[in-house]
Amino acid sequence: MTADIQGAKAALAHLDIDENAATVRQKSRDFFWYSPVLKDRLDGVSADFVVTPQSEAEVIEVMRVAHAHRVPVTVRGSGTGNYGQAMPIAGGIVLHMKAMNEIREIAPGRVIAGPGTILADLDRRTRAESGQELRIHPSTHNTASLGGFIGGGSTGVGAIRWGGLRATGNILRLRLVTCEAEPRVVDLTGEHIQKANHAYGVNGVITEIEMPLAPAYDWVDLLVGFDDFMEASSYAYALAHEDAILLKQLATVAAPVPHDYFLRHKKFLRPEHSVAVVMVAPHAVEALLTFTERWKTAEIAYRSDRDGRDGLPPAFELCWNHTTLRALRVDPSITYLQVQYGAEDPLASLAKMTELFGDEVPGHTEFTRFDGTVAIGGLPLVRYTTEARLDEINRLHEAHGCATFNPHRYTLEEGGMKRSDPVQLAFKRECDPAGLMNPGKMIAWDDPDWDFSDERFYIFPSLAS
Repeated sequence: MTADIQGAKAALAHLDIDENAATVRQKSRDFFWYSPVLKDRLDGVSADFVVTPQSEAEVIEVMRVAHAHRVPVTVRGSGTGNYGQAMPIAGGIVLHMKAMNEIREIAPGRVIAGPGTILADLDRRTRAESGQELRIHPSTHNTASLGGFIGGGSTGVGAIRWGGLRATGNILRLRLVTCEAEPRVVDLTGEHIQKANHAYGVNGVITEIEMPLAPAYDWVDLLVGFDDFMEASSYAYALAHEDAILLKQLATVAAPVPHDYFLRHKKFLRPEHSVAVVMVAPHAVEALLTFTERWKTAEIAYRSDRDGRDGLPPAFELCWNHTTLRALRVDPSITYLQVQYGAEDPLASLAKMTELFGDEVPGHTEFTRFDGTVAIGGLPLVRYTTEARLDEINRLHEAHGCATFNPHRYTLEEGGMKRSDPVQLAFKRECDPAGLMNPGKMIAWDDPDWDFSDERFYIFPSLAS
């Protein structure tokens, strides 16, 4: 059955609909342009129209109409994702969740909110009313939505203490609406949460989220400078194991990136500075300084409690993919990778990659904790030349034992470990039998016989013309 766009639009005309070509195109885009590869592939993508539901009842109505008229639906939050997660490559409806932003309950250790809630707004409320904050958030804290973070994110600021979103207990409950002739409302708890966590909205529309909270602090930002990137990373790896020093964020960035691209912090930095970026609880600052004194090569270049914050972004906006963004604002040829350095000896793995690529791939690490173990992930910058060389850099990381999560692909499988998640696939069959939810983002649904071994770029048919 061919999609009946006009029929669906007429059936939903009483809702908040946007069909202006310019604004529909804007609401059909995310930060895919971080990747020159995705920018080339996805630049022309646009929905046919946008619907902004005001309630779960309206979401149910949209899903019923979409199923009846066989119209694709792509769910969108604030569009801060980097891989085209929220881009409607098959056209149809963009379901913009911004109006479903109610914060419904704040209690000790938890909060219940709508998917359109902006993370910074949520933290302001929970801080003011309970002295609590979210455990984990992306560096796009000020603009990202809660539902978008769950649907398209995986980890972020806070991961040095709490791990990633897949860690049991970092999401307490998800409520979603299916895409069927008669849509159902499903509550997911326990292991079932993983069916919709980081699923790009391919198997339902999240309408309510219950998240854990942690005590909020007036976190102190520090930039600790070193003349050698591996020395900075060795310092950070040792600091990550100091269980009694309460951290919220820990990253390292190789010279000359901090001096060249962290423009508002530039006055504190020397060109040769590789930095450890640290967020620490106020009561743990002295302990951190005591620890840092053991590193004779360390220099406290910036401390927010000493040097002030006037006009400066928070430290977490120098980390995660904000590092890439700050580089791109100065040098549009920059792009990036996503890497997990070797589990047995991540420092040695990082050192090998640093030696292999030098300034072609300036180092950027993020220190996280998974299952009680400190891990070193990386979002190293790449001085882009060609797509072939970018693919070769990615392959060389894998050849040296680094797991890669390719940010230059738009499907769930290609951006992960090159395999399908059978739990998410089975749940899609159950909740979206017509395959209308964010088509093209799950290869296992579209082409179960796809061969990942040849590393071809998967092209959804609507993009092939």
